[in-house]
Amino acid sequence: QVQLVESGGGLVQAGGSLRLSCAASGRTFRTYDMGWFRQAPGKEREFVVAISWSGSSTYYGDSVKGRFTISRDNAKNTVYLQMNSLKPEDTAVYYCAARPATGWGYDLSNSYRYWGQGTQVTVSS
Repeated sequence: QVQLVESGGGLVQAGGSLRLSCAASGRTFRTYDMGWFRQAPGKEREFVVAISWSGSSTYYGDSVKGRFTISRDNAKNTVYLQMNSLKPEDTAVYYCAARPATGWGYDLSNSYRYWGQGTQVTVSS
């Protein structure tokens, strides 16, 4: 069982930056792929970014490429999402997700077993 707790959300002006953190419980964190998804009001959940269990591979959604960066610290059981050049359309609840290392389908939300409660990110224009 893995519990995920996100933090770092908030209100920021367009062009600004935020860093989200996702702290995981348990000793198996280093064997899990980690992902970030987001959901805006009235929209479906959207893949943002993912990182493999080792940190050697990362995958980005088209809308955030070049602006967001995912990283992980397995010693701290934490994954980070650095968000730069934020836009109003980035406004959403951001969810951290985890799954046992799989090696494929990083953008598939239904492949993730554990989810955090979400953190709100609001970007004002």
